[in-house]
Amino acid sequence: MGKLAGDGCNIIMPTEERKPLREIEKSIIKRYRKYTWSKFIKAIKDYKLVEEGDKIAVAISGGKDSLLMAKMFQELQKHGQVKFDLVYLAMDPGYHKNIRKLLEDNCEYLNIPLTIFETNIFDVAGEIAEDYPCYMCARMRRGALYNKAEELGCNKLALGHHFDDVIETTMLNLLCAGNFKTMLPKLKSTNFEKMQIIRPLYYIREESIIRFIQNSGIMPLNCACMVAAKKTGNKRYEIKELIKNLGEHYQEVEKSIFKAANNVYLDSVLGWEQDGVRHSFLDRFE
Repeated sequence: MGKLAGDGCNIIMPTEERKPLREIEKSIIKRYRKYTWSKFIKAIKDYKLVEEGDKIAVAISGGKDSLLMAKMFQELQKHGQVKFDLVYLAMDPGYHKNIRKLLEDNCEYLNIPLTIFETNIFDVAGEIAEDYPCYMCARMRRGALYNKAEELGCNKLALGHHFDDVIETTMLNLLCAGNFKTMLPKLKSTNFEKMQIIRPLYYIREESIIRFIQNSGIMPLNCACMVAAKKTGNKRYEIKELIKNLGEHYQEVEKSIFKAANNVYLDSVLGWEQDGVRHSFLDRFE
C-alpha cells in the first residue's frame, strides 16, 4: 500500500482480523463501555457538549481517535434522548493517494458517510514556514474545518482530542511556554462567531482508544504528514515519555495533572490573564 506514516511516527497496527461492522458497533457500548462509551457520555453531560437542535461537524482525520469518535456519535444519535444532526467532515490537505484511499475505505467499511473536501495546506505550510511548519499547518487546518463546517450550517465542530492530549498540552505549556494553560472541553471560536469547538473524548485515555482500534482489526491513518516528518522533532512525544516516567514514581500522576487545571487557587498565583487583561497578585495590595 506504500508509506502511510511519516518517519518517526508511532504506528498503530491491528492485532486481530477486521471484525464485522455490527460487532464493532456493539463492542463500543458493551465490551469497551467502561473505558470509552461511559466516559464519552460523561464528558457530554458534564460540559453540555451536545444540545437539542445542534448540527455537529465531526472532524474525521482517519486516525484512531476520530474514527472512534464518529462511531460513538452515531450510537449517541441512535440511542440518545437529544435530537441533533451530524456531518462527518474530512479534509484532504494534500495526502498521498494511498492515504486518501485508506481514509475513504475505512469510513466506507465503518458506515461513516464522509463529506470530504480538498485543500493545498501541506504545500502552503511547507512554503511559508519551512523550518517548523507544524504550528502553521495546524492553524490552517483548523481554519479550513471551521469554514467548511459553517458553510454546511453547523454550529459545533467536534475534535478528537483525548485525556492524554489534555495533560500533555498542559505540561507542554508549563515546561516550554512558561504558562499554565490547558485544553478546554468546549470553547467559542474567535473568528467564527456562531461556532463552538467540542472535545467529547476529553475523559478517554489514549490506551483505551488504541485497544479498541486494534481489536476491531481497523488499520487507521497514523501520521500522514507530507511536510515535516523528516524536518522536525516533536516535543509532544518527549512530554508523553516524561509523563510516563513520572508515573513510575508518582501514583496517578496523569489524574493529578488533569485535576490541577480544575483546582487553580487564584489567591496563590503570581499573575493571570483574563479576557486579554493581565492581572497581578500585587493588585490586591493597591
